[in-house]
Amino acid sequence: MAKKILMIDDEPDFIKMLKARLEAGGFDVITASDGEIGLQKWEQEGPDLIILDITMPNMDGYTFICESKQKKNLKKVPIIILTAREGMKDLFMWEGVQDYFVKPVDDKKLLAKISQLLR
Repeated sequence: MAKKILMIDDEPDFIKMLKARLEAGGFDVITASDGEIGLQKWEQEGPDLIILDITMPNMDGYTFICESKQKKNLKKVPIIILTAREGMKDLFMWEGVQDYFVKPVDDKKLLAKISQLLR
């Protein structure tokens, strides 16, 4: 059974591109356009890993992480930040994310990290 990845990002072209690469790597990919929808999909789909953008409408990535900590019913999963914003790595690592990549991301490095976390 393929591992399930929830990708939360508000850039449709980026989602389409990365989703295709992840699916080619053998993963099932679910998408959400903001943190609010992402939390709902986390509850409904039970992903094995989350790829999260920081700057999004309705609920940004930092708020998403804070809200997720309040929901005891969510399956604990690794979170990778994938964003155009540099300089926030320390904050997110302190919040417990497993890695932080700045866009544009090297696909091979990202896929290697995902595979490592999902072993």
